[in-house]
Amino acid sequence: MSLPYSKTIPALVLLIMAIVGILLVVLPAGKIKMPSEHMYGVILDAGSSHTSMYIYKWPADKLNGTGIVTQHSECDVKGGGISSYSGVPGGAAKSLETCLEQAMKDIPKFRHHQTPLYLGATAGMRLLNIINATESKRILKEVETKLRSYPFKFKNASILSGQEEGAYGWVTVNYLLENFAKYGFVGRWLNPGRETIGALDLGGASTQITFETSEKVDDKDNEMKLNLYGQTYRLYTQSFLCYGQDQVLKKLLAHLIKTQGLTQLNHPCYPPGFNISIKLGKDVFDSPCTKNDRPAQFNPQMSLSVVGTGNYQSCHDNVTQMFSFTKCSYSKCSFNGVFQPSVRGNFMAFSAFYFTHTYLTKLTNISITSPSQLKNAIKLACNMSISEMTKKTDQSEKFMKNVCTIANYVQVLLTEGYRFNETSLPSISFQKKAGGASVGWALGFMLNGTNMVPEESLGVMKALPSGPWGGILFLFIALLIIAVVYLVMVCKKGRDKEGMV
Repeated sequence: MSLPYSKTIPALVLLIMAIVGILLVVLPAGKIKMPSEHMYGVILDAGSSHTSMYIYKWPADKLNGTGIVTQHSECDVKGGGISSYSGVPGGAAKSLETCLEQAMKDIPKFRHHQTPLYLGATAGMRLLNIINATESKRILKEVETKLRSYPFKFKNASILSGQEEGAYGWVTVNYLLENFAKYGFVGRWLNPGRETIGALDLGGASTQITFETSEKVDDKDNEMKLNLYGQTYRLYTQSFLCYGQDQVLKKLLAHLIKTQGLTQLNHPCYPPGFNISIKLGKDVFDSPCTKNDRPAQFNPQMSLSVVGTGNYQSCHDNVTQMFSFTKCSYSKCSFNGVFQPSVRGNFMAFSAFYFTHTYLTKLTNISITSPSQLKNAIKLACNMSISEMTKKTDQSEKFMKNVCTIANYVQVLLTEGYRFNETSLPSISFQKKAGGASVGWALGFMLNGTNMVPEESLGVMKALPSGPWGGILFLFIALLIIAVVYLVMVCKKGRDKEGMV
């Protein structure tokens, strides 16, 4: 049988087009995966000395309820922390404007209304809340009004508890060190068996220690459970208010005034020969951390001359007196009667811990890997003149004058307070950043916060709405039927002609 190709070719083409068309319509009618978009989150870290804004992003498809979060950008707010605007209406809110405007540019406009916005205030505001709760609430309300004026999804502006600050810092550390989920070369991967490490944070007004423990936690206020990436972590966490570096400097001055009186003050932790004039109301007794040491005849406007003597042992002894190691109503304590299980595993120390360690290393060239090396480095640093210190570190007197004080404080805190010894102290890594991101509580807060962000679909969608989709499918089926009928008719005519011959 020979068919007239001129007539069959159009039918075959029509048939193929109909089949391909039906496949193209039917297959996507199930579901197709579109590339997932990123979600964003903004955290304002309102610390005691300054505020920083961090913008994070994560894929809209999340892993075990928690987003794979990376740092997108950051911005440092000019001026002091929001607590420094006490008595200055509008000041705290206005200080945030420049960074919030940056967030408007850094985050795609179509994501603005979906982007959660948080402000977390730490020890500076905790102290202000103790001194003046009314003013603390006013600042938070003022800041909230400012944040609500932007097109982001405002969540809250609140004062974090010390335990929250410590726990979220721990989350940040372990996330950046890839102890949780991270993207691999293909898809995602997990490290469920990897050991977590402890976090040591030293801010301006408080210090935190947090680590995973299997021991019984005598004081339930020190226990926190976090659920991340499908796993539950049981943490010990403790924050010591008034033991951040800025408050320690004030506490030491108050202690020296208490023991030496209101004459010229000999400061054993200042560089030998260094002298400075301080105002009692502004530099010492403006904090609830020093109120118990205020002299009976206290004049806030009084100035006092302070002269450095650079004596390591005297500095160490005076710093130690700011701690209490005697009373403990639990099975074991760190200091000031606070429960603490034994430290275990590795730790990362950041914030002021990192800067103190860096200064000591630059000043002395000693690799600090044991308590004895730490002590030797501090001894050398405490004996140096201010000019020698500024020359070796290329830092100003403002920072160098306090190195001996804070180094001694860190030594007492770590070895006598937290009880790190010759074996465990080397397990501490002093770092400013990890994985290209700043170390602190903000990223951990965002990681935990993504559990509360509604999960967006993977971009799964139908190729067409049901109405148009059904119409186009009907059209291609009709074409298929027409092509088949036409092909059958051509074949039938061909056979009829052969029969006539």
